[in-house]
Amino acid sequence: MNFILTADPTNVHHITTKNFSNYGKGSNFSEIFDVFGGGIINSDNLHAWKKERSVLHSLFQRQSLKIFLRKAIQKKLENDLVPFLDDTSEVGAEVDLQFALRRFTFDIACSCFLGYDPHSLPNKNTKLSQPTYQRALVVIEESLFHRHITPRCLWKLQEWLQIGQEKKFKEAREIFDKFLYECVAAKREEKNRCNSTKEVDDTDHDLLGVLMEEGDQKGRIMDDKYLRDTAFTFVSAGSGTISASLSWFFWLVSTHPHVEAKILEEIKENCMNQDGTWIASGVEEFGKLAYLHGAICEALRLFPTVPYDHKCAIKSDRLPSGHHVSPNTMILYSLYAMGRMEEIWGHDCMEFKPERWISESGEIIQIPAHKFIAFNAGPRNCLGKDITFTEMKMVAVAILWRFQMKVVDGHPITPRVSVVLTIEQGLKVKVTKRCT
Repeated sequence: MNFILTADPTNVHHITTKNFSNYGKGSNFSEIFDVFGGGIINSDNLHAWKKERSVLHSLFQRQSLKIFLRKAIQKKLENDLVPFLDDTSEVGAEVDLQFALRRFTFDIACSCFLGYDPHSLPNKNTKLSQPTYQRALVVIEESLFHRHITPRCLWKLQEWLQIGQEKKFKEAREIFDKFLYECVAAKREEKNRCNSTKEVDDTDHDLLGVLMEEGDQKGRIMDDKYLRDTAFTFVSAGSGTISASLSWFFWLVSTHPHVEAKILEEIKENCMNQDGTWIASGVEEFGKLAYLHGAICEALRLFPTVPYDHKCAIKSDRLPSGHHVSPNTMILYSLYAMGRMEEIWGHDCMEFKPERWISESGEIIQIPAHKFIAFNAGPRNCLGKDITFTEMKMVAVAILWRFQMKVVDGHPITPRVSVVLTIEQGLKVKVTKRCT
């Protein structure tokens, strides 16, 4: 197979948007990512993909789902993450913030998409323990990266012999599938009970409930396999990637005090009443936090959660750069490299500078998706972009206003190259309560 490696925004725009129909996932993609099943991630049939995306897009636009998601995030912040950090600050212990955020976002993803809260963050009355299915998801991510960097013939042999990473992968899949199918069965039982008793169930706004409702209304059969594949896609995407993004964000903010001060001032101006009480923060209030939005975008620019992507050519083509593309050529583009290129971002491209996202009038500058590609570009742009920004802003506001994070002296911060770009040795911090 031929390969082309590019970091040219015009090439990326051509591949993801202008000539989108000529670039698919490729036959190897669904084989490597078979754990996603027949969901939207693996779909390379353009007609089937458009139909599935249309259904999911309409669901994500539902106001009831958006309200449910915001309430679920706020509840988890108030009941879990804030008390956890409060307890940590009281005893003066060091904490791996990345690990805590991974647990928090996993709970959020399960609550929002499965209607089930694992409660994996500890408190004063519970011990620190990781649910087996949460650990299984981490092993699955590690295994997908292993497949990426290992020759196909080798990982296929490991899969056949059930040895090495492929043995761990199979065991992890069985554990996580059992968890997902149990959630699907519980949701079906819950809906049947509500239908028979005419009860109104407030939990029906989670993704599983909404999908089942959509199927009932349109006479579409939502079998367990389809629901499992869809749930896996959104739980995996909604936990690992968001926790990684938040970890890089908090590290960058903690090492740039002037940025932290500006964010705190913005929160005070837009989210606090004059008597010091919180305004019921919603879409309108978060929309005013332009500097925070810029800081989040900067974190995603410098440390994109998915550091690279690839597409496979269906027919011959020529890229804007002049390179000829033969059928079945794999084109790889590095989001990590593109986020640090002077040609795209200027001479200060290596600086953490939220101001680059804000116009002179204080409005958020919209950068074309083929330049800032953290959420993909073109027809396959991320369905969860708005949810991601909402969750990151809610977490940032709740945590930064209450606590100061200081990275433990000497703790190394290096990227861990994987399917998701995390911090290699976690984010060890000391947490101090603010006098607000």
